Amino acid sequence: MSLYRTNEEVALQKESCLMVSKTITEVAKVLKPGITTLSLDEMAETFIRDNGGIPSCKGYHGFPYSLCISVNEQVVHGFPGKYVLKDGDIVSIDTVVYKNGFHGDHAYTFIIGETTPEVLQLVKVTKESLYIGIKQATTGNRTGDIGYAIEQYTNGKYGYGVVREMVGHGVGHEMHEDPQVPNYGRRGSGKKLQENLVIAIEPMITMGSRKIYTLDDGWTIVTADGLPAVHFEHNVCVKKNVPEILSDFSIIEQAEKANANLNSSYYSL
Repeated sequence: MSLYRTNEEVALQKESCLMVSKTITEVAKVLKPGITTLSLDEMAETFIRDNGGIPSCKGYHGFPYSLCISVNEQVVHGFPGKYVLKDGDIVSIDTVVYKNGFHGDHAYTFIIGETTPEVLQLVKVTKESLYIGIKQATTGNRTGDIGYAIEQYTNGKYGYGVVREMVGHGVGHEMHEDPQVPNYGRRGSGKKLQENLVIAIEPMITMGSRKIYTLDDGWTIVTADGLPAVHFEHNVCVKKNVPEILSDFSIIEQAEKANANLNSSYYSL
C-alpha cells in the first residue's frame, strides 16, 4: 500500500534526505586513489551518528555496513572492504539515513581520476536520465511513465542496458515501501501517482548488457559482461505540476568539483 504524507511529514523526511546528501558530500571530499572503501564506510557512519541519524543500511536483512560502495562493474549493494581505490575507478555511493521517523535514500556515482570518453558519457547520460524520469513524477501520471522516460533515453537513444531486477520504490517510515518504480515500462501503466507520495527514483544503467548476477557475499550485484555500471538516485515528492526533489545533489557536486582527484568532465560533454 502506498503511503501519502502531510506537508509537515514531507518536511521532516526532507531532513533525512538532506542528511544523506551531506553524508555523500563528506565522502566526496576524501575520495582519492589509495583509500580503502572500508575507511569511507567508517567515516560515513561516524558522520551520520554524530549528526543525530541512524545508518539504515547497517543490519538491514544482515547487511553489515552503513554504505553500499559499488565499483566499476558492480551495479549496487557493494560491500566496503580492503579494496584500494585507483585511478579510473567508477564509484557509486548509496546509503540510507533514518531520522525524524523517516528514511532518506539516494545515490551518486563518482569517477576517480582519468577515464575514457565512453565512461564519461555513461555517467552523464545516467545522471540526465534521472532528471528525465523525475519530470514524470507528477499527480495523475503513473510509475510506467517514469520508467518509460528513463528507458527511452538510456536504451532507446544510447543503447545502454537498463537493469530490470532492481528498481526504485516508495520510501518513508520504511526503507522500502510501495510502489515499485522500475526504470523501464510503458506509458500509462503501473501505479497511479498521487500528491505527497515520496519515491526513490534510481536509474541503474550499464554500458553493455543489462544482465546481472549476485556475488557469493549474497549482496553485491555485478554486470554479467564485466562492463561498467552507473547508479544515481534522488528522493522525490510527487506534486501536481513540478515534483519536489527532497535530496540535494548540488552540495555533492560542489565537493566533487573541488576534489582534484575526481573527474567531473562529463559536465562539459
